[in-house]
Amino acid sequence: MLKLIIGLKGTGKTKQMIELVNEAVARTKGSVVCIERNDKLRFDIKYQCRLIPAEEYLISDAYSLYGFVSGIYASNHDITDIFIDSALRICGEDKEAFDVFLDKTNSFANVHGINVIITSTIDASDATETMKKYI
Repeated sequence: MLKLIIGLKGTGKTKQMIELVNEAVARTKGSVVCIERNDKLRFDIKYQCRLIPAEEYLISDAYSLYGFVSGIYASNHDITDIFIDSALRICGEDKEAFDVFLDKTNSFANVHGINVIITSTIDASDATETMKKYI
């Protein structure tokens, strides 16, 4: 299952995601992973969550982000939840490629039974039809 949280800067997307990450850590018997652009969340997320700054791995587009997500799962089948903060920005603001990323990641999540929560800074009126499917 994939869920997309969108809104403009300052609308509480990251705060909501932090709460969801910490709830997932408390309830799961598996592993929780959070991918963010840099390492600004390290003091907000419980230490049991694997926090990964995308910048350190040179992830700069939708294709490398998808490969990274699937590679993380390939190395740890105990993952139950994956969170990605500022995903559209990580994907270089490329909406077309981001749509492909969303569909592929949703299919991957459904096949493997993973919860994926993604935040992106975009106004709802600017969201594509693909993005709207996951809101």
